[in-house]
Amino acid sequence: MEWKSKIQNGAALEAGRESRVAVFAGSFDPFTVGHYDLVKRAAGLFDSLTVVVAQNANKKNLFDAETRKAMVEAAVSDIPNVKVTVYGGLTVDFMKSEGARYLVRGIRNAADLDAEQAVAWNNKVIYGVGEIETVLLLSAQEHLVVSSSVVRELLKCGANKNATEQISLISKYVPENMVSMLLKEFRKVYEAV
Repeated sequence: MEWKSKIQNGAALEAGRESRVAVFAGSFDPFTVGHYDLVKRAAGLFDSLTVVVAQNANKKNLFDAETRKAMVEAAVSDIPNVKVTVYGGLTVDFMKSEGARYLVRGIRNAADLDAEQAVAWNNKVIYGVGEIETVLLLSAQEHLVVSSSVVRELLKCGANKNATEQISLISKYVPENMVSMLLKEFRKVYEAV
């Protein structure tokens, strides 16, 4: 009789289980180190994770959806089980089309928790109770004050700085492998105004 470790037995048990597919949706205007941290942590919890760049015609974004998608792709390129897409409808409709049962959301404070509870309840009503679970991940302490709006403000305030100063200013707030792309895309937007 061959003895198998718990890990080997667990792997055998997991081989027959349903794939855990998750979605992390947001405007990501732009994607931040806080978003990246959540994606990396969620990718470790699920078999596959799709980052959905929300395309909302009613929201005035600094960057268009395809530019935001390209920046997110650059940022998460080192995480193998993550893909990025743009979607303009309800997140739960996208989840149904992908067979995703888990929605990942990040929370920084009590206000985020209150808002996410309401969204999670509404998603269950729309998708179906028992069919979808919202997984709330606490933001890492060092990212509690990082937000896309802070990055947009830094971009606007630093627009007249030289390239080295801009990189130094922004690199604390966005993933390193998208800094140059972000600054390049911001210059296009800034010069067009």
